[in-house]
Amino acid sequence: MEQMKRFAVYYAPRPGAFAARANEWLGWDPNTGHALPHAVVPGIDDPAAITVDPRRYGFHGTIRAPFRLDAGVTPEEAAATVADLAGRRAPVSCEALALENLHGFLALTPTGCEAALLELGAAVVRATNPLRAALTPAEIARRRPETLSSRQRVLMETWGYPFVMEEFRFHLTLTDRLTDRAPAMAALAAHFAPVLPRPFVIEDLCLFGEDAGGRFHLLHRYALTG
Repeated sequence: MEQMKRFAVYYAPRPGAFAARANEWLGWDPNTGHALPHAVVPGIDDPAAITVDPRRYGFHGTIRAPFRLDAGVTPEEAAATVADLAGRRAPVSCEALALENLHGFLALTPTGCEAALLELGAAVVRATNPLRAALTPAEIARRRPETLSSRQRVLMETWGYPFVMEEFRFHLTLTDRLTDRAPAMAALAAHFAPVLPRPFVIEDLCLFGEDAGGRFHLLHRYALTG
């Protein structure tokens, strides 16, 4: 863990058909840290070309966006914080996952659990906030603050990320931003339909780390047992 540039708290599916299909779609297994051959998906000619950004993060749903550790905070302390919180929080059960167009990229989004997800997201952000280093001017600029609402700017200043608390929208990204989304939407709906869990349950908090090359790895999985 010492070599990781940043850390994040994500949902990642437990090993099984859903995880395997998603990892093969993106071409990256964050559990092993190995690239995978991309799945063959009828209707999509080149999966690698439309999954560049989500591939480096691995298949996940963000709960606490990536952050640098503050001076004096160790990776072990970060892990202990997430483990402690997981032991005090219950799993979140959602009705299902739906494939959506989110501002140009395709993602799976949960239904029937918005309030519980907001509560979990807020708890994780609060618990991990003492771990993070303050944002640098360059990090703030990358968030394009001129495009954010006044509330989102306050959230970024307070918590290090603008899309937290009431602005939090849990999703599982599948593609980069696409110009022509209809063919990919139809192809991915058919590709993922056989493995989508119903209900969809967030059972764990997963601590991820970003390596020197910008790829994210699953470091620890902590079951929600509260």
